[in-house]
Amino acid sequence: MTFLRTSRPFPRAALSLTALLLISACAAVGPDPSALPETRVQAAFDEGDGASVGQVGTNAFWSGYQDRTLSGLIAGGLGTSLDIIQANERIRAAAADLQATQPLASQISGDPASAGRVRSGGDGVATGYTTNASLSAGFVFDLFGGARRAREGASAAYASAEAEVQVTRLAWLAEVIGAYSEARFNQQALALTRETIRARQATLEVTNNMLSLGLATDYDIAQTEALLQTAQADLPNYEAQFNAQVYRLSTLLNRQAGPLMTQMQGGSGALRIPPGPGTGVPADLLRNRPDVRAAQQDLVQALAAVGVATADMLPSLSLTGTVSDTAGATAWGFGPRLSLPVANQGVLQATRTRRLSEARSADLAWRSQVAAAVEDVQTSQSNLRRLRQRVAALDQAAASYDRAYDLASTNFEAGALPLVDLLDADRQRAAARLQAASARNDAAREWAALQIATGAGAAVARIAD
Repeated sequence: MTFLRTSRPFPRAALSLTALLLISACAAVGPDPSALPETRVQAAFDEGDGASVGQVGTNAFWSGYQDRTLSGLIAGGLGTSLDIIQANERIRAAAADLQATQPLASQISGDPASAGRVRSGGDGVATGYTTNASLSAGFVFDLFGGARRAREGASAAYASAEAEVQVTRLAWLAEVIGAYSEARFNQQALALTRETIRARQATLEVTNNMLSLGLATDYDIAQTEALLQTAQADLPNYEAQFNAQVYRLSTLLNRQAGPLMTQMQGGSGALRIPPGPGTGVPADLLRNRPDVRAAQQDLVQALAAVGVATADMLPSLSLTGTVSDTAGATAWGFGPRLSLPVANQGVLQATRTRRLSEARSADLAWRSQVAAAVEDVQTSQSNLRRLRQRVAALDQAAASYDRAYDLASTNFEAGALPLVDLLDADRQRAAARLQAASARNDAAREWAALQIATGAGAAVARIAD
């Protein structure tokens, strides 16, 4: 590095070139990240009403289930989930990167200041001390906006990290609600199976009485016992599935499984299917879906990187200086430094070409994310609508099978119906009840999926720093 002594005037050529560069640096080079290309979305969802729902990120939609246990688990888990805590650490890392690209920090640089004191001597040489100190710094002029683009990229990375936290939160909510709903369904299945077992035990008792009177056969007893044993064999399966979902919840909530198991075994019934929700219009997704916003900020970051690569290809101007003191002798230097990237233009051009390709890929990824978000809403909306219809039909079917079983049981005890018809009615009733419960579980989970697809709940809570 060569310094121009301040005791000499600056060369005129250097001053002229410096002035020319300062005058020409009127704007940052590269594409402007703040002027993103437009992405078109359809005016309304296929089965939507075309009305905007505004910003739904702060909606605690799970309160619509009216389940205090679930609401309590979510409220506590938002602060203890390891996934969410890890995502928040990414925000802190991005904030540090952004801080490192602040204007002053990005333009002033220098070697560490140093100082020392050495005691020396030898044969025929008097012992003495030598002191030395040095300080150097440089100021880089952001002529073509490379530093500005770097700050814009770091700011976009920070915004993307914030959006990714919300993406993580929504994925966590989906898993918690899904595991909770599955646990409650298995509890309901256990209750229905136990009721079926009691009914079949009563049928077996009646059949044994009939056998003693010569009105039934050993074959009838075997059939009844087999049906009872089948129901009894279902209990461990439902218990295992319930336990597995509670263990899953304990991991998601970062809580011990034992106390949570006790809490869940208390039971609060299967999740209800709340009314709604409104889905809004596709344009709402651009601000409500955190994955869409994250992809948008990734595009901003990629465009800023193009500007940085472009600025690297152009001349740079810095003002540098140094001060040193060795053994009492002080020296200093101060002057401008012009860097012309000539020999490595090929490498710099290749880097810029790569950044342009990455920006185009980021643009396509953003547009693809928007299309996927629209698909998510339309699919969940369609599924929920059909699942509601399925639940209504299966509830009616279960009620009809209940009546059919009651009639069959009465007629069997009166001797007006063969055992095989009663057992058939029993099997149909048990299957219909479980089908209806399963459909309600599916609909309750799909309701949450539709809320999450619209971006609801993404910004409800945040872990305190």
